[in-house]
Amino acid sequence: MSTVEPVAAGSRLPGSVTVGSATVGSATVGAGPLHLAALDLDKTLIFSARSLLLPIPVAPAEGSSAAVSSAEDSLASAAGAAGAAVVVREVERYNGAPQSYATARELELLAELDRVAVVVPVTTRTLAQYRRVDLGIRPRYAIAANGGHLLVDGEPDPAWAATVAADLTGCAPPATMLGLAERFAAGWARTVRAADDLFVYVVAHDRLDIPDLAALTVQVEAGGWSVSQQGRKVYLVPTALTKQRAVDEVRRRTGTRVQLAAGDSVLDIPMLLAADAAVRPAHGELHELAWTAPHVTITADAGGRAGEQLLSALLAQVRADGRWDGGAVVPA
Repeated sequence: MSTVEPVAAGSRLPGSVTVGSATVGSATVGAGPLHLAALDLDKTLIFSARSLLLPIPVAPAEGSSAAVSSAEDSLASAAGAAGAAVVVREVERYNGAPQSYATARELELLAELDRVAVVVPVTTRTLAQYRRVDLGIRPRYAIAANGGHLLVDGEPDPAWAATVAADLTGCAPPATMLGLAERFAAGWARTVRAADDLFVYVVAHDRLDIPDLAALTVQVEAGGWSVSQQGRKVYLVPTALTKQRAVDEVRRRTGTRVQLAAGDSVLDIPMLLAADAAVRPAHGELHELAWTAPHVTITADAGGRAGEQLLSALLAQVRADGRWDGGAVVPA
């Protein structure tokens, strides 16, 4: 385990691989892009007003003649905990109100990473929830519903949907788990829903209201599902439905040889473990569990600053490895 500090050019993440010899692990590098960066969204790249841990600037009401210029001035003057100016950008709006944020610096780093690697947003959000997010890039591939949807140029891939349906035949149907969740949530939950008919989640009014999950876990695991708590949410997910399964498919299609990853939750663990080098933020479910692995780096800060730091670390990895052009490894 190590902690991400400001990353110097040419530095490498712990557990990273050497590609100057045209070999990555036991695999020989062929033609095509070298790096794939699988990036979780919520609390990794994008943040609620609470989880951002930075001031949220208030823009003038829509229709104001000074709305645009005043909003920009307000954004530019927001100050971080360390005293340096931090520009905060809205990246999601829901029912007409801002929902999620990222720092402008993080979005710049993401765009830079997108130019030198195959960036794949990977989220447990439903398809509709994912489509509300604007990261300022247009990734060729994205993964939603914890691997249930593989998007190609923004549209679900039907071949992948058929693969997922076949994988899930050995698990209990979502309707069964929805019934379990509804009984479990009676009296304390705000919302119980089936997400895209693939998994189930429960939202509590307060995380302290969530009862012990042991009995529910036994019932859920008997049906080939798993349980995970993330803040006020409890997820019931088929064990066959994982983010990494979809990431493997993107790697197959793109020919990428090195997997980088970032995430903050238990549902990200398979993706982080499968990566050649990975970063997790110093907040979230995995931080609360003190989870790590030899090749996983932890950011120095929490909140929006962590988003910047993890992307800086991944970019440093790409630059250190170089880029495969089909004949030689060249600087990225």
